[in-house]
Amino acid sequence: MAKAAKMQEAGSEDAIRAYKTILSQVIDQRPSGMRQRLADALGKHRSFVTQISSPAYSIPIPSKHLPSIFSVCHFSPAERDQFLVAYHQAHPGKLPAASGPRKTRHVSLIVPDFGDDKQNAALDRAINEFIQKITSIAGKGSG
Repeated sequence: MAKAAKMQEAGSEDAIRAYKTILSQVIDQRPSGMRQRLADALGKHRSFVTQISSPAYSIPIPSKHLPSIFSVCHFSPAERDQFLVAYHQAHPGKLPAASGPRKTRHVSLIVPDFGDDKQNAALDRAINEFIQKITSIAGKGSG
């Protein structure tokens, strides 16, 4: 029985690797800085994006991050469909109910440049975390 569990785990790792390969290819086809933009949008560190986008790591992508990933990385409909098929094979039944493209809009802000990369990145993270908190509160109120 342990052998069957190991085979299923190995199959699961292959399935995770499949959708991560798609994500990695999409990111590689986009302009430089995409991993950092994705990290900012997710409110995570860039190393998290490396772990969820690299087929070398077996860490699965949390389904709650999929809408942001599709939006920030500008998945084409074909890329999105291919990714979702692979994601579903890796995680049957784990897709969020509203896994369709989330309607978004672009907002630009002009903020001070602190002249320090760490301070600028901290401000960017704080703004993104604030936006995520506000939109999650608004999302709970509708429905």
